[in-house]
Amino acid sequence: MSIWVFFTLLGSLALLMYGMKSMSEALQKMAGPQLRHVLGAMTTNRFTGMLTGMLVTASVQSSTATTVMTVSFVNAGLLTLAQAISVIMGANIGTTLTAWIMSAGMSFNIGDLAYPGFLVGIVLIYQKRHRYIGDFLFGLAFLIFALATLRVTGTNMHLGENPVVLSFFSSFDPDSFLTTLIFLLLGGILTFCVQSSAAVMAITMILCSSGALPIYQGIALVMGENIGTTVTSNLAAMSANTQARRAALAHMFFNVFGVIWILFVFRPFIDMVCGWVGYDVNMTKEVAGNAAFIANASKLSFVLAAFHTTFNVANTMILIWFIPQIEKFVCWAIKSKKVDEEEDFRLHFITAGFMKTPELSVLEAQKEIQQFANRMQRMFGMVRELLTLSSSFTDKKDAQAGDFNKLYTRIEKYEGISDNMELEIAKYLDSVSDAHLSDDTKAKIRAMLREISELESIGDACYNMARTISRKYNGKQDHFIERQYDHLHQMMELTDQSLTQMNKLMSGRKESFDLNRSFNIENEINNYRNQLKSQNINDINNHEYTYAVGTIYMDIINECEKLGDYVVNVVEARVGKRQKSL
Repeated sequence: MSIWVFFTLLGSLALLMYGMKSMSEALQKMAGPQLRHVLGAMTTNRFTGMLTGMLVTASVQSSTATTVMTVSFVNAGLLTLAQAISVIMGANIGTTLTAWIMSAGMSFNIGDLAYPGFLVGIVLIYQKRHRYIGDFLFGLAFLIFALATLRVTGTNMHLGENPVVLSFFSSFDPDSFLTTLIFLLLGGILTFCVQSSAAVMAITMILCSSGALPIYQGIALVMGENIGTTVTSNLAAMSANTQARRAALAHMFFNVFGVIWILFVFRPFIDMVCGWVGYDVNMTKEVAGNAAFIANASKLSFVLAAFHTTFNVANTMILIWFIPQIEKFVCWAIKSKKVDEEEDFRLHFITAGFMKTPELSVLEAQKEIQQFANRMQRMFGMVRELLTLSSSFTDKKDAQAGDFNKLYTRIEKYEGISDNMELEIAKYLDSVSDAHLSDDTKAKIRAMLREISELESIGDACYNMARTISRKYNGKQDHFIERQYDHLHQMMELTDQSLTQMNKLMSGRKESFDLNRSFNIENEINNYRNQLKSQNINDINNHEYTYAVGTIYMDIINECEKLGDYVVNVVEARVGKRQKSL
């Protein structure tokens, strides 16, 4: 085999991988939000979940994309882990469509179809309205072209007549169980190294179709590919949250269990699949002749595809009845981390290394921003509690003073967490925006960047109020009078209502959100601030309290009003309105 043939083979595999990646990403750009809605609506039981996973994966040609969407729904509480497992089972069936496409490309000369695909694709790419269809056609053309090149290259390599290749495979005892295990391990290692089960499947089809690799060893390689791809996802999920790691483990359990039971019925099962396709497992070149042997071997790509589908369907039909037990197993194997929330700086939903589909990564970021918004409301609740504690102290050496200092320290920690969350989410969104995204997704990312900036400002406002309350408590100024405390609590109640409305929007669908409610609360806050400002001047003139106390009092009131403005900015960013001037 010449060096040029070798590079042609590697280049064709690279084209194959790129074509599949382009197709998958283009389909997700066209139908990403709709696919998420389908997953959320069609998983009412284990069977609809399985069918949904199968259809979505067959549509986007990516089981990873389906798994990512599924895990994000589990994190959001829209799906249970049991429902997610059924979707992942369906995804394993849906991904077998890729093998059928490849087997067709290996068996027939479809290369001429690539050129019209390139032509139509490039024309559509330059038309803004249809560029995603163009991306899909271009990726499909690359896939077809790669398969045609692989077919020609495999034929030109004459692997079935190469004595070195034949002697290598003949050195393994075809009837030995150890041989099956060796090829199974080899398939897993190759898939793990190449990071593409499709590329390893293509290599297996070339070797089998040329007559160099016996069918039993070829199918052992395919079984190894199934395990290899789950090892990759489990390693990627190690840095992810608990539910993502459980879903990845369930995926691995599904494939490992399938391989174990298939090893017990290995040859009868393969012989059954070969009979369906019409492949003669007993034909030899010496008896049948070279031409008949090659014609029989050409059916092997379909045998591999048929086995891949039959294996996953049979495995799903067995395990779908044991989903509750699988859920218990993965929950037992991967236990939730009990971390004090104030000390937990790690993001909950965004997972480094696990997101492989930029369009769908936006959903993960949105869930993280929801957590951010909820945390800021909890922080404001602590500020309200701090004000209550400060009003109840008559003696600074009271034992309750320790509670005041402890609560103030927690608020300080929250302020640091809000800074970290803004930076980490912004960094993640920046990395996602480097990919080729749809216009809608780009707009969402811009809105999210604005949301996290305003949420961090809410954290700053909360911390400023806490510092003011602490300065007042630890200073030499007089206490607020009872009327001031009443006004402060009333202003904080209005501010908390605005935060509650904001979190309703962040956790629900913006189409059903009453935007006027947020604007009305903001107007109430503004009007109340103006009323208290005028009253404060009168109270100081009437010597109700000192000017210093009135200044601190209005500082807290003004921070509440600013916080209300930041809340409205978050709401406007979420619903897609332009920024309001402060």
